[in-house]
Amino acid sequence: MMLPILLLALISYLPFTLGHIAFWHPSMWGYNVSFQDLPYDNRAVAPLTNYTFDQWWFHGHLDYPPNAGDIFELPAGQTATAELGCDRGATDFFAGADGGDIRDPNDEQNPCPGSPIAEFHTQGFDDLKGCALAIAYNDNVTAIQPADFTVFSVNQTCVWYRNTTFQVPERMPPCPAGGCTCAWFWIHSPDSGGEQNYMNGFKCNVTGSTSAVALAEPQVPRRCGADPTDGKSDAVPGNCTYGAKQPFYWFQAENNTMNEDTFHPPFYLDLYNFLDGAQDDIFLDSYVGAIPAPGPNQTALPQLAQIPSGGSNSTTSTASALPSGTGTASHPSTTSSASPGPTAPAGPALSQQWCVATLSPPRLFSLTIDVGAQRPPCVLS
Repeated sequence: MMLPILLLALISYLPFTLGHIAFWHPSMWGYNVSFQDLPYDNRAVAPLTNYTFDQWWFHGHLDYPPNAGDIFELPAGQTATAELGCDRGATDFFAGADGGDIRDPNDEQNPCPGSPIAEFHTQGFDDLKGCALAIAYNDNVTAIQPADFTVFSVNQTCVWYRNTTFQVPERMPPCPAGGCTCAWFWIHSPDSGGEQNYMNGFKCNVTGSTSAVALAEPQVPRRCGADPTDGKSDAVPGNCTYGAKQPFYWFQAENNTMNEDTFHPPFYLDLYNFLDGAQDDIFLDSYVGAIPAPGPNQTALPQLAQIPSGGSNSTTSTASALPSGTGTASHPSTTSSASPGPTAPAGPALSQQWCVATLSPPRLFSLTIDVGAQRPPCVLS
C-alpha cells in the first residue's frame, strides 16, 4: 500500500516543481490563482495544451480579474519592462506567493532560480523563440475575441531574462477611458520539452500617446522567412502577412488559427515576419494602398508609408521591409546582460533586415541597423 500512496504524493507535488514561465504583474487575470483553486493545475505558469476555448482563452482566468486600479502601463515610443518567471516568488511581486521570495541573490535576471535552463524550455541562448505582447482596444474583456488582439511588440530573446523589455510603438493611440486589454504570448522551442502555449491576459493603458491613428484589423500570421532547419534556405516575402498581425492560437482542442504540427511550431520571429522590437507597421496608414494578398507565388509586395515621427502618412518610402528570418533569434537581447545560463553573446546589438527596393526589376539588399534605435525604413545607401 505504501507505493501507491507515495506515487500519489509525488504526482500531487509535481506541478510545483515543473519550471514553466508566466508574465507576472498585479494587472493580470489569475494573479492570485493557486494550485488549489481549480480541479486541475491552472496556475498562471501552467502550459496550455489541447484545451477547450474556455480553458485556454485568458488561461481560463476570466473569473479571477485584477483589482481595480492595477494597470500595466505602455509608454508610447519607449519600453515597458515585464517580469517573467517560473514562479511569482521569482519576481518582485513575491509577496503573497506560496513559496515566498525565491529570487536568485546571485543573478537578479534569473527567471527560474534553482532550475536548469531546460526547465524554461530552451537548450541555450541560440534556441530562444521569442514572445509577444498584444493589445485589444476594449476594456470589456468579455466582449474581446481572439481576432481582436494585435501584436504590438516582440522580444526575440524571451524567456532568457526575468526583466524583459518590450519596445512600444511611438504611434500607439490612446486607450478608451477604461483602458485597454493586453496579453502575453509565448511558444517555446521544440528542442526542449513537449510543445505548449502560454497566454496571460492583463489590464493595460497606453501613456504619452501623440497619435490618433487606429490600428489596422489584424490578420493571421504566415510562415515566410528562411528556415534552414526545415530545408528552406530562402525567405518567401510574398507569403508574409504584413501589417497588423494576430497572436498565434495553436495546438488547442478548438479555436486554433495556426495549423502547424508540433515539429514545426509557430514562433515570434522573423520566420513569421515578427521582427524584433516595436511592430511599427500595425496602423491604418502604415502602408500605401491595399496590401497584396499573401501567397507562395505572390510577387507584388506592399509599400510602407514613410511616417514622420509622431505624425500621419504624408509620403512614401522607397522600399518595403522584409523578413530576414530563420528559426532563431536574430540578435542578442536588448535587456540586461545577466543570464540564468551561459552568458549571452557579447557585441553590439545589431540586426540585419532584408529589403526589396522598388526598382525595376526589384532586388534584395541587406541593411544592418542598431536595434536600440528606432528601425529606419529600408533605403538604398
